[in-house]
Amino acid sequence: MDKEKRYSDYNGYLRKIFGTRVQKITVDAGLSCPNRDGVLSKTGCIYCNSKGSGSGAFARGLSITQQIENGKIGMIKKYKAKKFLAYFQSYSNTYTTCAHMKKLYDEALSCDGMVGMAIGTRPDCVDEQKIALIQSYTKDYLVWLEYGLQSVHDTTLSLINRGHDFKDFTKAVEMTRSRGINICTHIILGLPGEDRAMMLESARVLGEMGINGVKIHLLYVIKGTSLDKMWQKGDYVCMEQQAYVDMVCDFLEHLPKEIIIQRITGDPHGDELRAPAWAGQYRQTFNMIQNTLEQRDSFQGKKCL
Repeated sequence: MDKEKRYSDYNGYLRKIFGTRVQKITVDAGLSCPNRDGVLSKTGCIYCNSKGSGSGAFARGLSITQQIENGKIGMIKKYKAKKFLAYFQSYSNTYTTCAHMKKLYDEALSCDGMVGMAIGTRPDCVDEQKIALIQSYTKDYLVWLEYGLQSVHDTTLSLINRGHDFKDFTKAVEMTRSRGINICTHIILGLPGEDRAMMLESARVLGEMGINGVKIHLLYVIKGTSLDKMWQKGDYVCMEQQAYVDMVCDFLEHLPKEIIIQRITGDPHGDELRAPAWAGQYRQTFNMIQNTLEQRDSFQGKKCL
């Protein structure tokens, strides 16, 4: 655990493994999502816009290799990074054939300096064959499989139009666990209808599932989404900054210290953000979380002792 941050920090985790700064490079593989292409829905989750958290690099004609090489330039300049992870972020990166997945992953890992990859996807977009393929890379690379979950509560998953339930997630975790693949789960705080007790229940449940990492996100409103319509009609009220900070600290207390915290707040694109305005102040929120943990003499796993 990183003593300064009072939680198990992702950058510190990577440095312990590789002995140097390791940086993720976001990759857009041009894949889709069953919650967007009509298999489950055409509207997607209520907070997701048509870009699907993507950069649009694939649509601009950039290959996987080009995206990685371009990304390296900035990572080396800003962070002095020497090793890299390919982060397949946009949409659902197992929502294709195994043959296509292998082609994408092989191209990314063939670039100089690559020591692993992180694959973002949905728990209902994996099967035994896909997991076996991903497992094959663990012999030579660090591999993380990132499952978007957002909440352990089916009522919430239905309300936000996730298109899957918690059982789908537990099935995916059981399929993935003990295969040498690190599991990271995405959770959103401030979802419609969720109170403090429900959010903490998500932390407790995840803490008992044997996952390896968590990304904690703030629910912010992106222009053109279903959530945007709700917000404009007054049907959704965003969390205040201090309330979010306090909730993150509480959430961390209920997560075992062995779980790597890959993110503690969101970082929206400024031109897409509708509300809350403070969501664009990433560094301020980050520092407030650190300060609040110190003021409370709190730390990850405190409630697990």
